[in-house]
Amino acid sequence: MSLWCFLDTSEEVFSYIRVLLLSVAAGLGCWGLMLVVVILLSRRAIRPLAENIERQKQFVTNAGHEIKTPLAIIQSNTEAMELYLGESKWSRNIKEQTRRLSGLMQNLLTLARMDEGAAPVQKTSLSLSGLAEKVLEPFLQPIEAQGIALERDIQPGVTLTSDPAQLEQLLSLLLDNAVKYTGPGGRICLSVKQEGKRARLCLENTCPQLPTVPPDKLFDRFYRGDAARTQKEGGYGIGLAVARSLAQANQGSLHAQYLPPQVIQFVAQFPN
Repeated sequence: MSLWCFLDTSEEVFSYIRVLLLSVAAGLGCWGLMLVVVILLSRRAIRPLAENIERQKQFVTNAGHEIKTPLAIIQSNTEAMELYLGESKWSRNIKEQTRRLSGLMQNLLTLARMDEGAAPVQKTSLSLSGLAEKVLEPFLQPIEAQGIALERDIQPGVTLTSDPAQLEQLLSLLLDNAVKYTGPGGRICLSVKQEGKRARLCLENTCPQLPTVPPDKLFDRFYRGDAARTQKEGGYGIGLAVARSLAQANQGSLHAQYLPPQVIQFVAQFPN
């Protein structure tokens, strides 16, 4: 004869479920509370850093505008002095260094306006092919003077919607960089092509020695390939940073890579 016993455990099951739900609710509540605390504290911690960065941007802008006036006065006074006393090596040095400082301040102001979002992009439909030919024209003489071989592959009819002035400045910076660092007897190749729905600008130049840093490092502000930071090449170490900022401001991209044997390639792409 078998004996069957039935035990009602529903109360215990409900109790386990209640404990589980309360534990989950308590965990979620604590997590939410911690999230609120972290957000409030992080804002307080980051605020001084954000304010400091903003002050630095404003300082660059203000200092740039203040320095432009004395530079212009130095330049004009030097030219006036040459009219009376004639040109000398000292006056030429003054004009050259004034020109360098003016170019540096112009690039710094461009970067500052980009960082502050104070450089509005005036977009319009333009021919990248025609713009490349136009910007290349002033560089033909120094390219020929240094015995640099120029190859151009500019596909006609490549158009896009962008800021003409900013794209012209971007092209000028890339070409100026190529002419400075190619060296006599080197090679520069400029190409403009349509790739699907994107316009592609490519500039290659040979160099006596490839940089020892990753290609993306070339776009760091004030990076110079020569450790001594001499003025032999005449660069500021800021032109490529400005070029990338200009590309990004026009919804484009600018990247660099090394190609064998000793070639640096810069590729900018923009949506049509």
